[in-house]
Amino acid sequence: MRNNPVSGALYLLRGVRLLAVPGIRAYVFVPLAVNVVLFGAFIYFGSGWFGSVLEGLLERLPGWLDWLVFVIWPLFFIVLLIIVFFTFSLVGNLIAAPFNGLLAEAVECHLTGSALAGGWKKLIADLGRTFASELRKLAYIVLWGIPALLLFLIPGVNIAAPVVWMLFGAWMLAISYIDYPMGNHGLGFAEQRRRLGKRRYLALGFGGAVMCALAIPVVNFLVIPAAVAGATALWVERLAAPGGAAPGDEPPAPRPAP
Repeated sequence: MRNNPVSGALYLLRGVRLLAVPGIRAYVFVPLAVNVVLFGAFIYFGSGWFGSVLEGLLERLPGWLDWLVFVIWPLFFIVLLIIVFFTFSLVGNLIAAPFNGLLAEAVECHLTGSALAGGWKKLIADLGRTFASELRKLAYIVLWGIPALLLFLIPGVNIAAPVVWMLFGAWMLAISYIDYPMGNHGLGFAEQRRRLGKRRYLALGFGGAVMCALAIPVVNFLVIPAAVAGATALWVERLAAPGGAAPGDEPPAPRPAP
């Protein structure tokens, strides 16, 4: 029962609690500030733009179609969530990526008791690799995201498209955040996906929890640092063992023959 979505989702809550640890708090400020600025700007400009578009549209509609406002607003929030899940999260992670790596390192140090050979010097030295990793994730998401979106246009199949899109979003968010602790250990993108694939239900549960948290006002300000901390705990406890097996998951040794 260890490899299940509920266990994965609980790692986000674990990440929230880890943010309060004294040795970790110092690394939270930059990802949190990036989150607040980006999300605040998006809501401010996005809501204003949509309000003016909606007002212009309603002026052109006959009075008997005013009820459409109750349809358009929910559609707006659906589109908003899709944009937030990917654009906001990806842009925020791209800007805060070097600091997310430091945060993941601090969390791992707290959980394991052994510091990594990193710090600010490693952050500067790894800037190129960090941004290359973010662009690689972005290309992977675009490569699979376009076919997932096209499902909405296929009659019959589009009934299942929202479910496929939500699963895709959860998987992408899990990949986005697990990259920080794994990247600190030099694991490439292909190896990251392989190890997450061995814990696919955990990954979907974790990514789904991040997706839900992004949709909650105020709470979403903490998503980036909490998800990095939670992903690091997931790495340490479930993915760091050789071959991607979690500690304690190895089968018991066979008993010697009598």
